[in-house]
Amino acid sequence: MKLDVLYASRFTREEQAFKARVWAILWRRVFSRLVGPDDVLLDVGGGYCELVNAATARRRIVVDLNPDTRGRAAPGVEVLTQSADDISSLADGSVTVAFTSNFFEHLPSREVLGRVVAEMHRVLAPGGLVLAMGPNIRFMPDTYWDFFDHVLPLSDRSVCELLVSAGFSLERVVPRFLPPTTKLGLPRWPWLVEAYLALRPLSSRLLGKQFLVVARKRR
Repeated sequence: MKLDVLYASRFTREEQAFKARVWAILWRRVFSRLVGPDDVLLDVGGGYCELVNAATARRRIVVDLNPDTRGRAAPGVEVLTQSADDISSLADGSVTVAFTSNFFEHLPSREVLGRVVAEMHRVLAPGGLVLAMGPNIRFMPDTYWDFFDHVLPLSDRSVCELLVSAGFSLERVVPRFLPPTTKLGLPRWPWLVEAYLALRPLSSRLLGKQFLVVARKRR
């Protein structure tokens, strides 16, 4: 599968620009509270680098097989064009926060997902954090799966079980965190994103269909 062709045809420039604005807001309102300026941040399956570009950290790294990822990375972001189930270029314990969003469902099998999570565990320092987001199959059983590369259905519960079995302790589980995708045809107004976050958890109960799981590597 040619990932660069697939995603270039899926998202218009307007949609890509809106996604970047959304992730800048999410960084400021949510994830900057979990990632500090002295952290080493790894974005697993980071795609067009929306989160890692917005982040502030001592070292920012993104791993993705899409050859377009390198051209989307901001200055200072290190790009690893390799499979996330073998991040051999990163040493054991060299990362303090591993982030991933809307990536696990693209993997071809649960076996591969297990290897990806094992690699995240390996590169994380003791006490390091995993921040995992994704579509919750309990609340999104239908049109999200029309996309060709959306393969592996998961829920907050299955991801939590995997993380615990891989050596992580759960710190926060939000079954309904964000609405599903920029492809819904909703108005693309940044102030709506701000309002959604300001009105959580009520807004999440009504519209949230993606999970957020925060877990810590056991020492």
